[in-house]
Amino acid sequence: MSPTYPPDREAAGRRLLDAHLHLLDRQVLDTDSVPVTAVSDLEISDLDSGEEIPRGTAPPRIEALLSGPVFATRAFGGRPPASRLHRIAWSDVSSVDVVLRLRVRSDSLEASWGERWVRDRIIGRIPGARHDPE
Repeated sequence: MSPTYPPDREAAGRRLLDAHLHLLDRQVLDTDSVPVTAVSDLEISDLDSGEEIPRGTAPPRIEALLSGPVFATRAFGGRPPASRLHRIAWSDVSSVDVVLRLRVRSDSLEASWGERWVRDRIIGRIPGARHDPE
């Protein structure tokens, strides 16, 4: 059975997304197609945890993509502390497809600090690692 969509979904310039299917665990690429992170969770506006959306009201909006260490909480339950999650504003997302593409470079995002740390502290210290192979 195919899903039914609101009749005004295209007219209003909005796209109906299934968070689990289109967003969660998707890879995020920056404007230069550099991998940034994977989506772990979403920050949704005007929606408390476990709250049902009343019929006839506007659907909630995505405020941000969240990424961070969530494996243990998915396996054993609970939620990671908010301080451990990195936030990428939804306004920075340029397209949603097989991967999510951003309008910004990864250097400006807190979510890519781990990649930068490994690049600078570990990979960068390997002899010959700071230039392209010949």
